Formats: sequence, structure tokens, C-alpha cells
Amino acid sequence: MKAERGILIVLSGPSGAGKSTVIAGLMRLRQDVRFSVSATTREPRPGEEEGKDYYFLTRQAFLRLVENNALLEHAEYVGNFYGTPAEPVERDLAAGYNVLLDIETQGAVQVMERRPDAVSVFLCPPSLAELERRLRGRGTDAEEKIRGRLETARRELARVKEYTYTVVNDDADIAAWELDAIITAERCRSERRMEFTEKGDLIL
Repeated sequence: MKAERGILIVLSGPSGAGKSTVIAGLMRLRQDVRFSVSATTREPRPGEEEGKDYYFLTRQAFLRLVENNALLEHAEYVGNFYGTPAEPVERDLAAGYNVLLDIETQGAVQVMERRPDAVSVFLCPPSLAELERRLRGRGTDAEEKIRGRLETARRELARVKEYTYTVVNDDADIAAWELDAIITAERCRSERRMEFTEKGDLIL
């Protein structure tokens, strides 16, 4: 039997919402999820691997992808370009894998406009007070940076209604289970399974 096409999942959430932890939990629950690797023009950091952490490109190569409409989304941050190559995503979807994009709201809107089939999920902290506690608990950021992250979080949270699903990360395991349930439910949508339900020998 031909592999059932995978689901494209767009996941967003403010810094400190726990996206990395929830994604790791989802990967333990499901073997059919592939994490999308972004392209960037910044230099690799120590320990980062080509094709695993990022696709490291020159500015010229990146701009060629933009010109050829080969990116699902792209943006510029602090003088460097970042984007999601469409070809690897499409290849994995066609092979039956669910592809997860962890991107900020600006890029997510681009993907949702370009790919109406994408399933959008916003990962929320239980409260702004808890988000602030988590950010301060890292012990890595200066006060000014923490305040900047909190202000960015407020702007991102204002866009939550643009997403199809909202998962509140009060407990990372439960949040991962909810994300798992969303993928399962989306794969069971009738319009995604017309190939099977329209068979002449299938009794409904």
C-alpha cells in the first residue's frame, strides 16, 4: 500500500514556552515525525552540523532560493537570513512522515498562507508570570534581554487566534501527548483518507 501522505505541522510559541522540551517528548512518542531543518546564512557555531542543525548557505545561494520560490518562509534577523527549504519538507511529506516546523509567528504566517493544508499549533506558557520565571531561571540573559523577550512574547501571544490549535505547556509530557493527539486526529480527517473511503469494495 502506498504510504499515506504526512501532515505539515507549524509550531510557534514564545521563548521560554518550552518548545524544545515538548518537541523532544513528541519525538519519543512518535516514530513518524521529522523535524524540518532550516537554512541560514550565519556561520556555524561550535558543534553544529550541516544538514542536522542547519543548512549553512552563502547569501548568494540563499537569495537564489528566494528568487526560485524554493522556501516556504524566510526572514532576516541581525544581518543573517533564515528560511525553510520547501523540497526536503515535500519529500518527507510524500514519504508519509509528519514534518514539524518550529518557527516564529512571522514565518508561520507565511507558511499558512502558502500551505493552507498546514496544521498550526501555538504553544503557550500557563501564564506570563510563569514565562518570566522560566526565563529568569535560565540564568543566562541580562535583565534588558529578559524584558525584551517578555515584550516579544506579549506580541506573539496576541496572535494565538490565528492558529488552529493551542497547547498550554503547564506539564511538558501532557503538552507532548496533546501535540501527538492533534497529529493523529488530523491524519484521520475524512478528506485526507478519500483514497481509502472511495474504494468500491469498502463498506461504510
